[in-house]
Amino acid sequence: MKFQRQTREDVSVNLTPLIDVVFLLLIFFMVTTTFTKESHLEIDLPEASGKQVAEQPKQIEILINRQGNYAVNSQALVNNSIATIKNALQKVSNGDTSLPLVITADANTPYQAVVTAMDAAGQMGFVHLRVTTKQKAEESSP
Repeated sequence: MKFQRQTREDVSVNLTPLIDVVFLLLIFFMVTTTFTKESHLEIDLPEASGKQVAEQPKQIEILINRQGNYAVNSQALVNNSIATIKNALQKVSNGDTSLPLVITADANTPYQAVVTAMDAAGQMGFVHLRVTTKQKAEESSP
């Protein structure tokens, strides 16, 4: 007896719809992603000897970089005028001048920039003022 052979169809997976979906998802994620610009000031702290003080839970920090640009609580200020610094301190503190104020300045910052920040803090009425330094490196003796 002779049996008739069945013809087999080639089984294949059509990848075209899958590739379309992947490209659509790629476009969707590219469009919906938000890119944030981190504004950090690079600071090289001056050295000092002494004990380290624990950080306060709520404090205001004024950062001053090498060029004398200011940032209050990591928010860069638009200019270096004392009025701008005072407005930023007022906004951050909500008028509470009992909060500790920390000035962190680069070791190569112009002295005038640090004095301007201290002057703005003094005019606003802040009395708990600290200046940040880093621990002095131990010198090895032979």
